[in-house]
Order: sequence, then structure tokens, then C-alpha cells
Amino acid sequence: MQHRKLYAALGGLVLAGSLGAVGMQAGNATEAAPAARGTVHLDATLNSLNDSGATGHAHVKITGRKAHVEIDARRLAKGLPHAQHLHFGADARNECPSVFDDTNNDHRLNVAEGVPAYGPILKSLTTSGDTSPKSGLAVDRFPTTPKGVEEYERTINFAPGAVLRAIKSGKGVIVIHGVDHNGNGTYDFEGAGASELDPSLPAEATDPALCGVLR
Repeated sequence: MQHRKLYAALGGLVLAGSLGAVGMQAGNATEAAPAARGTVHLDATLNSLNDSGATGHAHVKITGRKAHVEIDARRLAKGLPHAQHLHFGADARNECPSVFDDTNNDHRLNVAEGVPAYGPILKSLTTSGDTSPKSGLAVDRFPTTPKGVEEYERTINFAPGAVLRAIKSGKGVIVIHGVDHNGNGTYDFEGAGASELDPSLPAEATDPALCGVLR
């Protein structure tokens, strides 16, 4: 299945970096005091990337080590899988990418160009099951938005320590992937050519569509 292949390729780039970065941060977290158990509310306006035309909002309520995540998005590519993640990186800018991150000057942002801005995957915002970076490309457990609308809600768990404190302080970034550049209802090569992750895959399937920083 092409969807499975394309997400496996995306994982080859993003997940390798995320596992290393999160592992390093987790090591630091074991020496830190547990995060405070007070409730923190974070919000992100999800802005369109790559002229996707999509809009959205995310709200995260963190109590202790549990985070209740809500995403409301509109005008996403209809009936297509949309991988979505909470990103954070110790060496990233922890912000959404801009046109200045278009390093190859092809007038669109791909996954590789976005990682320095929003960092590697910290949590996979799946609909069920595992939420670790290992599920970053679990295509069967991400929203498919049959009407281009996503109403997502799930509670996920964090380990206590430095990473959780960073998210609570406003350094987490939510990214939703998948852009139907040519509007023909499928991910194909006509819209933006091949993905930088694997030339046998369409870039439409891996390009980021929405991004927002949790403040």
C-alpha cells in the first residue's frame, strides 16, 4: 500500500532524529525533579503551510503527567491520511517554519526543511494505541478527514522531568502533514513531484499542512 510506504519513508528521516533527541532528553529528565502537578492550559493556532488552505486550533490541558489534547481543523485534504505529531527538540528553534526555511528554493516546505524549526517527534497524536515516536507513521491510526474536518481528542502520558517542563513552558509544536497541492483528491506526483524522503513517493503525502506552537 502506497500510504504505508510513504509513511515508512517519512519515519526514516524524522523518527531517527526524534529517538536520539528524546532519548538524550529523557536521560536528563531522570535526574530532574518531577514536574509540578498543577494544571496548565496551552493553546495553538494552527496556521496553513504550503498554501494548504487548512486552518485549525489545538488545546492541551496538562495535569501532572497527563495531557488532554484537542484539535479542531478544517479544510484538510479530504479522505486522505494525515500524520500529526507533537514536536520538540533540544536543538530545534521550537517554532513553525517559514519561507526562509525553504533551503532548496522550490517554493514549498518539505519535512526535512521543517525539522530544524519544529524539532523531531515527541508524541504521535494517533487515534488509538501507542503515542510514542515509534508510531510517528502509524497510518492506520491517524485521522483521514473524510470531509476535510478533524475533531480530535485524546489523553496522552508524559514522563516527568525536563521535557515535560519544556512543553508546559511553551516549546511544543503541533504539525499536521498531507497537502493535496493540485486539488485532485489524492496524493500524487503531479502536485509537487517526488518526496525528498523517497523519490518513489509523492511530496504531497509528506509535506506539512498545518503548524502551531503551544503557548
